[in-house]
Amino acid sequence: MTKKEIAAGVVHKVPADMEKALISDAQILAKWNGLTPIQRNEWICWTTIVKKPETRAEHIERMVAELKEGERQPCCWPGCPHRRPKAKKWFKN
Repeated sequence: MTKKEIAAGVVHKVPADMEKALISDAQILAKWNGLTPIQRNEWICWTTIVKKPETRAEHIERMVAELKEGERQPCCWPGCPHRRPKAKKWFKN
């Protein structure tokens, strides 16, 4: 079996739990790889920035559902703070 190619974001790499969700459905993986690097980065950051594992799991489920619906980035998300130099002071590296 060959490893399926999963495109990364601009700043963030796809974590293992997201990777598992993406490769579980060929349609979702195709939609994910069809996003721009910045859009993928937004999904990764939105999912990984939360503190609780339960919330992270909910974000992954929501990501999969919204990708199926055709969404290209998280709704109501101000954007990845890791890409903006002035916002970096609020987050640990």
